[in-house]
Amino acid sequence: MRPLLLTAVVACIVGIPVWLLVRFVGKRRAFSTPDQSAAFDVLLATNSASPLLRSGLSAASANRTIPYLQQLLGCPSVAVVDHTGMLAWEGPGDHHASALTRLATAVLATGQTRVIEAHELDCGEADCPLKSALAVPISGGEEVLAVLICAGPESGPGLVRLAEEVSRWITTQVELAEFDSNRVRLAQAELRALRAQISPHFIYNALTAIASFTRTDPERARDLILEFADFTRYTLRSSGPFTTVAEELKSIERYLTLEGARFGDRLQVRLQIEPEALPVVIPFLIIQPLVENAVRHGIEGRPGAGRLTIRAQEQGGFCVISVEDDGIGMDPEALRRQLADRSTDGEHVGMRNVDERLRSVYGEDHGLVIETALDAGTKVIVRVPKYRPGVSVT
Repeated sequence: MRPLLLTAVVACIVGIPVWLLVRFVGKRRAFSTPDQSAAFDVLLATNSASPLLRSGLSAASANRTIPYLQQLLGCPSVAVVDHTGMLAWEGPGDHHASALTRLATAVLATGQTRVIEAHELDCGEADCPLKSALAVPISGGEEVLAVLICAGPESGPGLVRLAEEVSRWITTQVELAEFDSNRVRLAQAELRALRAQISPHFIYNALTAIASFTRTDPERARDLILEFADFTRYTLRSSGPFTTVAEELKSIERYLTLEGARFGDRLQVRLQIEPEALPVVIPFLIIQPLVENAVRHGIEGRPGAGRLTIRAQEQGGFCVISVEDDGIGMDPEALRRQLADRSTDGEHVGMRNVDERLRSVYGEDHGLVIETALDAGTKVIVRVPKYRPGVSVT
């Protein structure tokens, strides 16, 4: 049997995808020196551990990460200790866990690397592979978050340098996790602010329009109340920060029904929605503020009827959504200043909020694209990836 065929048979037996095994084996064979092979092992370990630490440093993430830390450090045993105690241990000699946890408290207090000698381990087993240990702080700013412990036959200067570099790498991953957490909290705060900004204005206009029909057309007033209830239920929902294009458009339809009661024939709406765009997941309340802005600042200020066009279409791996009106338009430079000025609410705080939330979720390249000029209407374009890690409806 040829080697490649044998590889395929073994892969099928153990359940490993053949293409992955062949690709890995092929890359290993491509290395011409031991140094290249060692560098590959280091990169593989760091790339595997990084996503695990991006959730923060906890017992769960430490236990999932510690095999890769052991691989990076090359020590028989590795442990992670924080202020609550031992988070994770990998390797032999776990009868030293209690003593090492106690000795790590000094490192947690001082933030200084410490070499732990054999007599401090107080081991009575002659064949124990742990004769020395190294405790290195994992810091976050001025605070020591945890201690990385490497235990083995000795703790020389080379291991000290290596362990301190691994500790810095762990610190970077934990700081990135904190950054991600802060970004999520900021997005949630901005969403709460957007709800507070939208609700008073819209509620006043909607209830005024409904009141105008209570005597002349009670049936229509009843239908409008139901539409209003469904709209506010969606807008003020407490579930996750994401929704689908389809759900957002349902809410917009209710909004436009209520605004239609106020504007009558002056508000003309055209929808151009591709079916492929409907299941795409987007941040909650991304489209609706753009539609409200078009009605309030575009169509409401122009004489006669105004047209609002909402489009959603698939473009490669992206979903492109646009909201366009033929209203009074805006001065581009004045709009740019308002969107950049976070110190004031201004007329277009809703659009600024949407722009900031899009950038926080998808990156700086995915902010709003706005085409406008005085007396020339306004078109606002949103372009988001159809699929993005962490962007899902929960």
